[in-house]
Parts: sequence; structure tokens; C-alpha cells
Amino acid sequence: MFAALMAIQKNGASFIVSHPLNKSKGIFATHYSLLSLHRSSFSEPGNQILPPKTILGRFHSTSSSNRAKHPRSIFEQITNLDDALKLFDEMTHKQPLPSVLKFNRLLQAVTKMKQYSCSIELFKQMNLICVPVNAYTISIVIKCCCQMHRTSEGFAVLGYGFKRDILPNVCTFSTLLNGLVLEDRILKAEKLFKKLIKEGLCKPNAIMYNTMIKGLCGFGNNETAIALLKLMDGRGCKPDVVTYNTIIDSLCKDKMVDDALKLFNEMVFHKGILPDVVTYNSLIHGLCNLCRWDDVSNLLKEMEDQSISLDVRTYSILVDALCKEGKVEDANCIINLMIERGIDPNVVTYSSLIDGYCLRGEMSKANEVFNLMGSQGLVPDILTYNSLLNGYCKKLLIEEAMHLFNEITKKGMKPDVIAYSTMIQGLFRVGRGKVAYDLFHEMRTNKLMLNESTYTIVLKGLCNNKQVDEALSLFHLMGGNKLNSYIKVYTILIDGASRTGKLDVARVLFNDLNVKGLQPHVRTYNVMINGFCREGLVGEAKELFLKMEERGFLPNSVTYNVLLQGLLKNQQHDTIEMLLLEMEGKGFSVDATTVSLLLDHIKARSLDASLLKLIGKLVPKEGVDAL
Repeated sequence: MFAALMAIQKNGASFIVSHPLNKSKGIFATHYSLLSLHRSSFSEPGNQILPPKTILGRFHSTSSSNRAKHPRSIFEQITNLDDALKLFDEMTHKQPLPSVLKFNRLLQAVTKMKQYSCSIELFKQMNLICVPVNAYTISIVIKCCCQMHRTSEGFAVLGYGFKRDILPNVCTFSTLLNGLVLEDRILKAEKLFKKLIKEGLCKPNAIMYNTMIKGLCGFGNNETAIALLKLMDGRGCKPDVVTYNTIIDSLCKDKMVDDALKLFNEMVFHKGILPDVVTYNSLIHGLCNLCRWDDVSNLLKEMEDQSISLDVRTYSILVDALCKEGKVEDANCIINLMIERGIDPNVVTYSSLIDGYCLRGEMSKANEVFNLMGSQGLVPDILTYNSLLNGYCKKLLIEEAMHLFNEITKKGMKPDVIAYSTMIQGLFRVGRGKVAYDLFHEMRTNKLMLNESTYTIVLKGLCNNKQVDEALSLFHLMGGNKLNSYIKVYTILIDGASRTGKLDVARVLFNDLNVKGLQPHVRTYNVMINGFCREGLVGEAKELFLKMEERGFLPNSVTYNVLLQGLLKNQQHDTIEMLLLEMEGKGFSVDATTVSLLLDHIKARSLDASLLKLIGKLVPKEGVDAL
């Protein structure tokens, strides 16, 4: 892969329109009063005196004197919300009112600034002063509702249009479909899409098909997305590169790269659709995740042959892949290469490099890159901070990690679940259990969604710090929460309880698995067997060992070592030789603790010295000399 890059371098809420403005608690309360609805001069054109230097005034003077130079329209000159609101106010005081086309252009300008709620309020005011809206007005407002994740209001606007004989077009329906997709309401989107086709309400175009395919892929429903691609083609609507890119990217994210490559070949060789840099980025990312470096190199060479330039995302993907492989030096070379080619690394690129150094424990170099980002005017995001937090915590540099964690808030960001989880785990590792648990409560106070990873980190941390009662209290507090249905949670608690002499609690938890229909892992059995042995209940340990195989769970090397150590510590020698022979037959090895105990018992003559030869076969090669 790296060689291929060098070769390239070498070659070069409900919708209500009747609310008056003075009852609204919307954006106008803090920005600008658009209309003075109670002015006596509103209905008297002769009394309307505009300031000499209004926005409209500038517009008219510019358009008349410089028409030949094709000046930008007043709507294109709008750069902030205040100007837009002032212009709207001026427009509403003109007699006669400007055409709906001009109002639409203003709405579109405000929408482009992503001031969606403001656009909706402007639309309400247009209705109050009886501006005759059209289909384009309706589609702008629907788009605003959908972008604000208020698609239900978008449908209300659609109904408002129907009542005024303003019929929606394919763009309007595509916008609504996209709104449902943005809200993860894919089933509703599918239902609407089918209704549109079945009732002939509109003929879907490429944009509409692409919207549905994007929604299906977002839910990992690649099979249906591919079926829709074929339906699209069969109905005479030709898919474009965006259509294929969406599905290829989804397949790559699901590690179905061979399927993605098959679709890629279909796109290029059967449909004659040329791939772009987005197509290649998805494939390269998918191949990098599977460590298929030869295929990556081939694609890079193919991009060169097709004169498709690598963009910042391509380079960032490669940097990230190399860093995850521990090849940070090569990643640095890639960054130097992209700079030479006039492409500036972005936050993602540098964050990947920082993560690479953190994974190697090279925190000083990670900090150098972090400072370099700042000097180049790049603002680190939460992913950058999370990488540094992870690096510090793994090196047990907890004070540095705490300082960085507090800096996140000072920089105006909010720590996410990963940041909290990393800090909590780090604090537990250095024995600061109380601070870790307090941070956990802070995380929940901030209403961050608790996931399996964080929950198990907290439970394991509490148990390792001998705070088993707190761990059990948290477990019972969670009650029927889905997080309590993970076998990993039970295994942590069983282990913690048995290690602190609470074998009865461990036994109850273990038996509760069957009641709740949960299947224990081999590790769960190992933990329980160890607990029995620790309390001298060797008979129960043997019984559970035998039940494992009966229930379809094969003991592993750890199981045998745990049982052997329990038998030896409790002076139970009758089955030692049999267990050692079973281990030999299964290709397992004895660990250092087991070997030490066996040698002690042979030395004390409680075991026969003839076992030395068998033990020698079970010791890993690097430990044979110790015998």
C-alpha cells in the first residue's frame, strides 16, 4: 500500500399558521421585530416612509445602475439573520407586496443559513399578510421541518398545501422521505414510498430512490437496498454513482467487501457508470479494516490510472489504517506526502496519528501532534481527546488524564460516553474507586446513555476494588434493564462475590442464569469452579466441571488449571494424573502457578515423581527449563 502511494507521488411541534407574531416565543423575540401588525400605517401605503438607506434601497440602486455587470441579487448578498429579518420587514411594508418569488428567495436564503425555525416563522407571517404562497414555498418549509427532525409538522404543511390546491411534486415527497430517514423512521418511509408508487401520486426519480436506499443502508438492510436498486433500473430510472456509492459504502461498513467489489464491477463494466473518489474511499476503507493491503494497493494504482486524485479522506483512511497496525512512521510519511501534494491534513487525519502514538504509549509525541493541530488553527474534537485520555489512562498517568478531561468542558465541548468510560476505568485501575464511582454518577446525571461497555467497566472496577456490595446494589438498582441480561455482567458479579467470600451470593447469581434463560460462558463456569475451590468445596467444583460437558460447554485450558490448583491446595490428589492426561490429549498446557504447586507436592512426596515426565510435556517450551 505504502509503495503504491509513493509510486503515485512519483508520477505526479404541531404546525399552526394562525399564531400572531406577538404571541410567539420564537426567534424573533431575540432578533428583530418583523411586523408591526397594529401600526395604523400598515394599510395606508401613503404613510409608509422607508429610511433612505434600506436594504431594498441598495438593491434597487444597484440593479438599475449596474445591470450590465450582472451584480449579485440582494438575496445573494444576505450573510446573516439580522439582514434577512430587516429585508423581510421592508418587503412586508411595500405596497403592493413583492411577488411570492421574492419571498421564496428570501426563505431560501434563510434556509441556506440553516435557520430553519426562522424560515418557518417567516412563512407563518407570510400567511398572516396573505402572501399567495406556491409549491416552492411549501417545499422550502417542509424541508425546514424535516431538517429539524419535525417531519410530522412537514406532513401538516403538506396538508395545508392540499387545502389550497397546491399539489406536491416528486421533490416535496423526496424531502418528506428524507425527513423520515433522518428520524430513523425507515418503516414509515417504506410505507410512504410504496403508497406513492401504488397510487401513482408521483413518479419516483433518482433522488427519491437514492433517499430510500440511503435509509435502508442506514439500517444495515443491504439486501433490500440492492433489490430496490434493481427495481429502480427495471422501471427505467437509471441509477447514478450516488446510488452505487451508498450501497457500496454500507456493504464495506458491514465487512461485506467482496459483495461491494462485485457491485463495483457491475457499476463500472455493466452499467458504464464511472466511479469517483467517494467510491474508492469506501472500498479502501473496507479493505483496510480487513488488512487486505494488496487489494488496497491495487485500488490506489487504479485511481492513478483513472486520474482520480486522492482527497483528504483517502489519506486520512490510510493514516488511520497504518496507525492501527502500529506503523506510525509510515503514517507520518503519508501525511508529509499529502502536504507535498497541496492537501492539508484535517482534524480526522491528525486525530488518527495521535491515536497511533497513544496506542504505542508515546504520549510525548501524541502531545506534539496535538499542539501542532492548535498551531494550524485546527480545533481538536472529542475523538481527539478520547485518544489522548485512553493513552494517559493506559500508562496510569491519571492526573494528566484528569486535567485533559476537565479541559474538554473548558473548551466548550461535552465529554461523551467513551470519555467517561475511559476515565472511570483509569481511576479504578489506580485504586481511586470512589472518584471513579462519583464520575459514573456525574455521567448519569448528565443523562448520557449507559451502554454495556461502561456498565461492565463500573461493575468490574467496583469488584476489583473490593466494593462488591456497591456493585450488587447497582445491579439490583438496574433491575430488569437490558444491561442486566448480558452474561458478562453476571460473570463479573459472580467472580467479585466469590473472591470476597460471598459464595452464597455467587451461587444465587449462577443459578439465576437458568431462570432468566441466559447461557453461561466457559469463563462463567471457570469463575464458579474457582469460587468453589477457594472455599474448599472441591466436590461441588468437580461436579460443575462434569456438568459443563453435559451441557455442551467444553472445558478449556483455564478450566483445567483452575481445577488442578483447587485440588492441590485442598490436598485432593486422586484425580490429578487423570486431569493431566486429559490435558495432554487435548493439547492444553499447564500455567506457572499449576507447575509450581505440582512441583511442591512432588517435593513433599504427596505426588509421585513419575509425574515429572508428564508435566514436562504440558509445560510451554519457554518454561521447560524451569523444571
